[in-house]
Amino acid sequence: MMNDVMGMQGDPMEFGDDMSTDTHVDIHEYDEEILVIADLPGVEKSAIDLQCDGRTLAISATGENRRYEERVRLPSPVDETTATARYNNGILEITLERLDDSAQISIE
Repeated sequence: MMNDVMGMQGDPMEFGDDMSTDTHVDIHEYDEEILVIADLPGVEKSAIDLQCDGRTLAISATGENRRYEERVRLPSPVDETTATARYNNGILEITLERLDDSAQISIE
């Protein structure tokens, strides 16, 4: 009945074709690095794709009954070439080395 009132149709627990779910992401800032932790339950390690351009981290993952798509704006520039990632029991941890926020400019 509530679905009729809200204009929703079908089973509210069904993912349908979209299968999208919200990804819980935490970002921890340290002096030399940024640690991103994402909850991806029900996903195999081989089904995770990570992309980083130095300012934004994109996390894509697909499990049997769910799909995760998340773009995270990082709090400071990072060196994406030094990134490392670990995945264990549905928890993804990505460590990114921070770059200096600005460069020193010398005056001649």
